[in-house]
Amino acid sequence: MSLKTSVCATLLLVFACSFVFAQGPAKLRNEQPPVPVDEVIRKFAEKEKEFKGARANYVYRQDIRVQTLNANDRVTGEWRQVWDVTFDSAGRRVEKVISAPASTLTTIQLTPQDMQDFREIQPFVLTSDDIGKYNVKYLGKEMVDDIDCYVFDVAPKTIEKGQRYFQGQIWVDDRDLQIVKTYGKAVPDIRTKDNENLFPRFETYREQIDGKYWFPTYTRAVDTLQFTGGAQRIRQIMKYDNYKQFEANVRLTFGDAVEGGGTSNAPSNDNKAPALDPRLKQPPTKKK
Repeated sequence: MSLKTSVCATLLLVFACSFVFAQGPAKLRNEQPPVPVDEVIRKFAEKEKEFKGARANYVYRQDIRVQTLNANDRVTGEWRQVWDVTFDSAGRRVEKVISAPASTLTTIQLTPQDMQDFREIQPFVLTSDDIGKYNVKYLGKEMVDDIDCYVFDVAPKTIEKGQRYFQGQIWVDDRDLQIVKTYGKAVPDIRTKDNENLFPRFETYREQIDGKYWFPTYTRAVDTLQFTGGAQRIRQIMKYDNYKQFEANVRLTFGDAVEGGGTSNAPSNDNKAPALDPRLKQPPTKKK
């Protein structure tokens, strides 16, 4: 996100204290896995590759809103977009914009890197193809609701120009060996002589959709971006829903029954994202 040039430096005084929405692991147990840590990493990376391939055969809806906040947490502007990730008649994966109200953001603007992060970094997947790009350090174990998880710190080994990476922590189910929670940020922040492009810390939860894989369903970020010309508090809510497995002979309509005898793989109440207050899944209410 870039700061618009009309924002004056006095904002820095208003937003001097950064607000953190989520925290990294806080109650870790110093327990080692029953197998070597490297084996756990290898196995969950293989599972993530399986999951990535499976998710590529699902259609779903992605609903994103980015809001700017003032010192009293009141909304001062909003950008929102809803699109369906689906397939065209030739079986090619496409995005269809469903809703895109005019943006009311006045102090920041979204960048191509933000759009890339919405699609690739915030629903972070760490596959066996990509794990060689990261340093992965085992931190311990932590319960996330009723799920016992291995917690890992993840950071890129090197940052190549033009590439986007994740840096933070991941929580891996110790039975399914799949990521169920992610906390961190997209890197690098981009600072040049004439521009700053900064990115918030976020937390993403997954839910078990089809009884086998954990799909990202909810991302939330509340952070203060410290631009040189002034700080800006932002909030972001992103929801993924209406997951349905794609079949070439099935016509899918979101919100309606699947024609052609297909069945919906929407999440049930028994497979809710761990440690996620259901109330947070409602769209944020604009304060008056």
